Amino acid sequence: MVDRGSPDLLSTINRSPSTTLWGMKLYTKTGDGGTTGLYGADRVSKANIRVEAYGTVDELNSAIGLARAHNTRSHKPDPALDADLEYLQNALFDVGADLATRSGTTYEKKITRMDEQDTAFIEAMIDRYQEAAPPFTGFVHPGGTPAAASLHVARTVARRAEREVIRLLHEEDANAHVQVYLNRLSDLLFVMARAANQSAGIEEHAWLVKGRR
Repeated sequence: MVDRGSPDLLSTINRSPSTTLWGMKLYTKTGDGGTTGLYGADRVSKANIRVEAYGTVDELNSAIGLARAHNTRSHKPDPALDADLEYLQNALFDVGADLATRSGTTYEKKITRMDEQDTAFIEAMIDRYQEAAPPFTGFVHPGGTPAAASLHVARTVARRAEREVIRLLHEEDANAHVQVYLNRLSDLLFVMARAANQSAGIEEHAWLVKGRR
């Protein structure tokens, strides 16, 4: 049933190809030439290193969303894990806004830059999940439950996002706390995956050095 306080999406979309939803167009055509706008109206190439950085953070957010979906639809969903992943998704919007806003612009006052407090919060989460995970003795194969496997994928995207931010820091002025935050976040996603498998009773498989021969 459609909420009486909201427009019927299907009928609204079918009325016109330039339909607006709640006052915002889904498409603007301004990026058809291969450029996009940073927060602050500066237009840059969509291949710009800053765009690559916050675009990869967006990809990371989506990967975490997939992990949340697998967790909440499993036979044994973990509400605490879901709440923590929701927190991370919201935080990653802040990370993206941080990266999309150059220092010194008037728009800077509208965002909250990442700082040491954000990293400390992630470290506290790591300590909490480590208590629920088996002792770490070496590299393990990514996998296990769908939720855990998705968290492993998110971990690798977090590492890539970190590398993109490092490249950005080499070329432009940006918030270095973002790189540290993403570094810790990848560690958190790793231990979250291990804790999820432990909770599900899934045994991890260790890397067998030279095991292919």
